[in-house]
Amino acid sequence: MSQRNVYLLILIAVVVALAIYIVLPNSPGINALGIHKKFTTRLGLDLVGGVQALLEADLPPDAVIEPGAMDAATSVVENRVNGLGLTEAVVQKAGDRRIVVELPGETDPEKALETIQQTGLLELVDFSGIPQAEAVALVGTRINTDFGLSSAQATQPITGTATVTQTFPTVITGADLRSVNVTTNPQSGQYEVAFTLSPKGKNVFADFTAKHVGDVLAIVIDKEVISVPTINQPIPDGQGVINGNFTAEEANNLAVQLRYGSLPIPLKVIEVRTIGPTLGIESLQKSLLAGAIGFSIVILFMLLYYRLPGLIANIAIIMFAVITFAIFRYIPVTLTLPGIAGFLLSTGSALDANILIFERMKEELRGGKTLSQSVDLGWKRAWPSIRDSNIATLITCGILFWFGSTYGATIVKGFSITLFLGVIVSLFIAIVVTRVLMDLVVANFKSKDYPKWFGI
Repeated sequence: MSQRNVYLLILIAVVVALAIYIVLPNSPGINALGIHKKFTTRLGLDLVGGVQALLEADLPPDAVIEPGAMDAATSVVENRVNGLGLTEAVVQKAGDRRIVVELPGETDPEKALETIQQTGLLELVDFSGIPQAEAVALVGTRINTDFGLSSAQATQPITGTATVTQTFPTVITGADLRSVNVTTNPQSGQYEVAFTLSPKGKNVFADFTAKHVGDVLAIVIDKEVISVPTINQPIPDGQGVINGNFTAEEANNLAVQLRYGSLPIPLKVIEVRTIGPTLGIESLQKSLLAGAIGFSIVILFMLLYYRLPGLIANIAIIMFAVITFAIFRYIPVTLTLPGIAGFLLSTGSALDANILIFERMKEELRGGKTLSQSVDLGWKRAWPSIRDSNIATLITCGILFWFGSTYGATIVKGFSITLFLGVIVSLFIAIVVTRVLMDLVVANFKSKDYPKWFGI
């Protein structure tokens, strides 16, 4: 065996060992070199049930939403939910003013609602004319701003003061944020959330603070007043801090809310419902049973028809299944019924490559070539077909993924992802695994009875 094949065999052994480690049901994950990674099999809403929520732009019905604002809000919600650890969540736009959020495996609608409502709409609000003492009394209460107010966030009476019915002007919103970090005040040691504004926000902020020295500028999150600092001097650099007697956890949660996207428009939850997994579990069981039956038949066919090469193909296809599933668990990919269908379809691609190689090899053996020559010529002449067919499939996956992302067709998107990953692994199996195993057989095969061993 050549030195190159020895290296490739070592590579195959390492990849397969890692894949087996990842797919083990009780795998401890990775906890070394600063890496902490758990391996889980994530199932979609159609398989395990969960919670589905419908969000709507919290603006007057006649308000005009800027082009792209809902797309940006959808992306923000997706990043925010995933940033909170719900990486299996599905977020997609529905119409011009609504967003659908699906949380597979979530059984507590109230918890899901609380998570989704953490929209983190930051507003810097003009409190000009309000004395500092009255402004401090508003901390922790909800107010009206001219950026819109949710019906669920109505103004509440303030103890010791009159009920606030005034609408306060918003100076800038979180859409103008460029960066957010947790810091500590060097004097008090309290946790703060420092932020930097975009060039546009910086200019607006600089102009406003220059004209309102001595006035109060309220920092408001989701219509709730967090802090009420006084503008002591113009702030031309577009940098500021949010303080509110935060604990480390509270400051970090607020930073996560703002860092993973600041909503360009306010959102409200208008519907939350729990979806049962009964149909999904039944469909999953039937799909797995069908897949197991089909897989067994294919393995038996390959062994009976192609003999020794069929055995190699069976070993390669088992490696394919283990490696692909390991990738799904490592990323992790959320498996839905269409996603499982994409995986099973990619299994066919892996077998097609082996069949093309074996058929070309058999033709060369029938033509009188030696086994070594037949393997080499068979692989070379089959490769263009393998390459072109898989490239075409990958292009199709890209189109399906774009379609699913653009039009909110998550079923199509999930199918394209699992099919794409499966095709990539199948190419590795065809180019590396099958070829190395065939070279290993050739180097150690002594019999000349080709019809018996290769099914000629």
